[in-house]
Amino acid sequence: MMTFDHTTLGQRVLFGAGRAAANLAAEVTARGAARVMVIASDRERQIAEQVSADIDVTLWHDDVVQHVPVENAERARRAAAEHDIDLLVSAGGGSTTGLAKAVALTSGIPIVAVPTTYAGSEATNVWGLTEDTVKTTGVDGRVLPVAVVYDAELTLSLPVALSVASGLNGLAHCVDSMWAPRADPINQALAAEGIRALAGGLPRVKAEPRGLAGREQALYGAYLSAVAFASAGSGLHHKICHVLGGAYNMPHAETHATVLPYALAFNAPAAPAAAARIAQAFGRAEDAEDADAAARAAVAGLNDLREQLDAPQALKDYGLREADIPDAVTRILAAVPASNPRTTTTENLTELLTAAWAGEPARIHPHARTTSERA
Repeated sequence: MMTFDHTTLGQRVLFGAGRAAANLAAEVTARGAARVMVIASDRERQIAEQVSADIDVTLWHDDVVQHVPVENAERARRAAAEHDIDLLVSAGGGSTTGLAKAVALTSGIPIVAVPTTYAGSEATNVWGLTEDTVKTTGVDGRVLPVAVVYDAELTLSLPVALSVASGLNGLAHCVDSMWAPRADPINQALAAEGIRALAGGLPRVKAEPRGLAGREQALYGAYLSAVAFASAGSGLHHKICHVLGGAYNMPHAETHATVLPYALAFNAPAAPAAAARIAQAFGRAEDAEDADAAARAAVAGLNDLREQLDAPQALKDYGLREADIPDAVTRILAAVPASNPRTTTTENLTELLTAAWAGEPARIHPHARTTSERA
């Protein structure tokens, strides 16, 4: 019998290439906002000005730093309060959305998000703050943007390499949603479609960086991935990456893109039904004839996609030292959900991180099914 408890978050989505400025203006008008704070990094300022051309902006704020340090959040909160802001507009990637969420968390000011990457933060009620090398995340309805304005034209300035890393970060949301603490059939269905969309869209972005078709497909997949993730919660992959990002200041998208195949190879044998869904989403349903084959097919599908995309390969390329691994393992062990399909130990997490650090091929381990086998 099918039994689950699912929550679908309420949010308005406005999707259309070349329509960002008009859609944002319509949303601001509909909400009766009079004092708008636009949050955008220096790098995204031109795009932010483009999409904000039809609204009155009370305050521009560009103090955006990855992983949202607490001190940056406090400065943004003070600025919003001093200018009596009644609507936040975030124009940029996950760090920009994250800073807007930090303001909304304590003020309740609504957010309209205008994403320029495939991070997916705009569709979740998850916030994250970093203090003293520790990244803390939480869930709060106040941080869910009330509306998201998607426009594939805004991603054209995103270099191919960063598009790939950001898209694989979105795909990581899909994979984690298959076995995260609140995974259910609805999350899994959304996640599977997200994998299919990203696996189809990202190679087109790489092949034709100025084409909109691939970028629209990737945006659609990223949205689905985030909706699934918002409901399912953080699984092993995200716990690993949150530790690495907060403790060692590693780049968000590249870290997720690098860790993903290792986290999938770790859990897939212990979650055969989820592995079969992932394999099917990668177009490998015929290879998933039994539990072991499903795990191999899921990992092979991801590895093939990563090869097509020239994806990030090794954590050592992004600042992690081999000497950091024991400390990272200790931190991760304390954060892994109790419901993870496979039991985590110091030994097997050290093996996972060491392989990811070195960029060794992600492989299924023969004893991965000796613990719980959750679908």
